[in-house]
Amino acid sequence: MLFRITVACCLLLGVTGQVEAQSAQAEMANLREDVRELVQRVGELSLRVEQLERQNGELREKSAATAQAYVTLEQLNSAIAELNQAIKAGDAATAERVAALIKRLGDATNVALDSLAKGLATRPVVQTTFSDNYAKEGVSYTVQKGDTLALIAKKNGARSQDIINANKISDPSRIMVGQTLFIPTPASK
Repeated sequence: MLFRITVACCLLLGVTGQVEAQSAQAEMANLREDVRELVQRVGELSLRVEQLERQNGELREKSAATAQAYVTLEQLNSAIAELNQAIKAGDAATAERVAALIKRLGDATNVALDSLAKGLATRPVVQTTFSDNYAKEGVSYTVQKGDTLALIAKKNGARSQDIINANKISDPSRIMVGQTLFIPTPASK
């Protein structure tokens, strides 16, 4: 019986050892899986760190490049102050030049107006009213180079005043070549 108990104990110890060995193997497999997942996660984190470092470097380069394009507020205020001084200095000189030009222009305008006024004084008064006392029948005539109202009237056997009234010509000296006039023909006697 002791032998049986010994054998039973040995068997029990063997089974327990196998169970413990299997349990240790399962635990070891679990540990290996955990380590593999940790290694994979560390690799992913390493890649992400590399990406962030690369992006950070690019941002530094851009920041350095754009920093040269920006000016400080102090520099901007200084430039504006210098510009204002230049404008004020230029304004005085410009105002003097403009005043001189305006004076010359005013003098020239006064001379031109005086000349015009003298010319108007020697001109005959412009006719602004016209009579309806002319023949309503007549012919069309196109003004030729060298024509005057008196010459046109003579060519057509009409009176100059009738041509003036029919065409409402306020200044007989200003008929133009190519202008079409109505020439009233006097009634036959």
